[in-house]
Amino acid sequence: MNVAAAGIGMTSQRTRTRMIARLREQGIGDEHVLAAIAAVPRHLFVEEALASRAYEDTALPLGYAQTISQPYVVARMLEILREGRELGKTLEIGAGSGYQAAVLAQLTTEVYAVERIAPLLARARINLQAAGQAGVLLVHADGNTGLPEAAPFDTIIVAAATARVPNALLQQLALGGRMLLPLGTAGRQCLLLIERRAGGFSETRLEDVSFVPLLSGIE
Repeated sequence: MNVAAAGIGMTSQRTRTRMIARLREQGIGDEHVLAAIAAVPRHLFVEEALASRAYEDTALPLGYAQTISQPYVVARMLEILREGRELGKTLEIGAGSGYQAAVLAQLTTEVYAVERIAPLLARARINLQAAGQAGVLLVHADGNTGLPEAAPFDTIIVAAATARVPNALLQQLALGGRMLLPLGTAGRQCLLLIERRAGGFSETRLEDVSFVPLLSGIE
């Protein structure tokens, strides 16, 4: 390793350590989630010009009107989904640059990630390879339809906001499974936790969030 590369690695490690300390201060208490986030080099999943901001607690643009979620939101969503259980077979809707899929891969062995924008999907493949995450199955598809050929899923996490829960995703959730998604439109969204039980689906509305919209079709 050359001196420049070593310097970048040391800086990344220091900033990741500070990020984890900040997440603890913000109330994230699941040590498995914290370890998963600490293990993923977030700077590999943002534009090179934004790499110096990769470990700030903010969403960053990816192009194509998409963003990479802020670390706290990723940590909070995973903590909710993991509470009292393992993630199991997991479907991510909205892979973006692959960051959240890489974090998920630290927590479970079977991760499927759907992305509707082909250039972003191609970038996610490169990023995941650079980060040493070969176990994520990336699929170019409309997130509203999920991934029926691989269903059912123990966990579904949606990284874009929708005004109503897609029925296809409900049907792909396994009995005993959990789905977490941002519900609402621009300016008024909250996290919605859905659990599938023998008697049907239960819903719990949680804190306010701000996500890009879940769009239909593929590009």
